[in-house]
Amino acid sequence: MDVIKPMDREFSDIPQAILGDSRYMPHFKDCIGAIDGVHVQASIPPQDQVLYIGRKGMPTQNVMAVCNFDMQFIFACAGWEGTAHDTRVFLSVLRNENLNFPNPPSGKYYLVDAGYPQMRGYLGPYKGKRYHLPDFRRGSQPTGYKEVFNHVHSSLRSIIERTFGVWKKRWKILRDMPNYPFNKQVKIVIATMTLHNYIRRHAQRDRHFDASNVILSEEIDEDVDVQQELHSLNDNGTQEMEALRNSIATSLMNASN
Repeated sequence: MDVIKPMDREFSDIPQAILGDSRYMPHFKDCIGAIDGVHVQASIPPQDQVLYIGRKGMPTQNVMAVCNFDMQFIFACAGWEGTAHDTRVFLSVLRNENLNFPNPPSGKYYLVDAGYPQMRGYLGPYKGKRYHLPDFRRGSQPTGYKEVFNHVHSSLRSIIERTFGVWKKRWKILRDMPNYPFNKQVKIVIATMTLHNYIRRHAQRDRHFDASNVILSEEIDEDVDVQQELHSLNDNGTQEMEALRNSIATSLMNASN
């Protein structure tokens, strides 16, 4: 396992991507970024592949990442087996103080999808309702406060899917990993993320970032063991985040009337 060192970050200001967009402002003014997992192709000896073959049927390493609204990675943890559930990786990161995870300050939060626990500082969508943007494109407009919230939440959270898309498109090695030792493959992931950040900060124009409006999404695949583990987290700010979600949903509904 390896991590990208948390970048210098200032969470006191509202991100420009939110401040300048009436879809998100003022409803999501306290949001500071998004969290998700992404799978990167891994080259693993056949006798060791079982733990690395996930739902896509090929060996991968699972990478947890946090991005801000400027499409920069502010934290990443690479090197998990492809069978590791996103939530298990997430909880392990939170519990490991040595990783220096950038916990959200009081009153701030990250956006997560429905596979993550609803706990203080991490705001997910309403479960059991349409969520992914293609679902809305193929069907009718959002109806009811839960779908209205989910649609805007998904739109804003797509920043991390677009960031993953730019990163993977730029670095061909992530799509066709050579037969290096696995620890070297993990370091390649972290190195390319670091270079991604450098290019974002210093390049005046970049064709990959310019084309980043293409949204990539992956299906959520929750397993029973993880869901049972999440029950122990119900008291850790769950009601607080549910109240916040309801408040934002009501604000969105009022704004649309």
